Amino acid sequence: QVQLVESGGGLVQAGGSLRLSCVASGTIFSINAMAWYRQAPGKQRDLVAHITSGGNTDYADSVKGRFTISRDNAKNTMYLQMNSLKPEDAAVYYCYADIKDWSGRYHDYWGQGTQVTVSS
Repeated sequence: QVQLVESGGGLVQAGGSLRLSCVASGTIFSINAMAWYRQAPGKQRDLVAHITSGGNTDYADSVKGRFTISRDNAKNTMYLQMNSLKPEDAAVYYCYADIKDWSGRYHDYWGQGTQVTVSS
């Protein structure tokens, strides 16, 4: 069993910052790609940022220059530093990981989500 647990969401004023964390635990051999997605009410879940096991990153155009994704492979943890937050960044943020188990198979896992609210 594998669990992804996000934390760090909350209420912040526009222009403020938040740091999200995602910790993977359980029967893990290795973690391939990890990513943050977000979903606002009535909208689809969109990719925010992606990071490979080697640390290569990619961002949605809407967050480039404001958000930074990182990971600590030794701790099976991923982060999302969000600066200069805007009201349109408000959403439930989900952690995603592509995890290899001890049989050599890869599986997709999702966290339960953490709410980010940005007041104008």
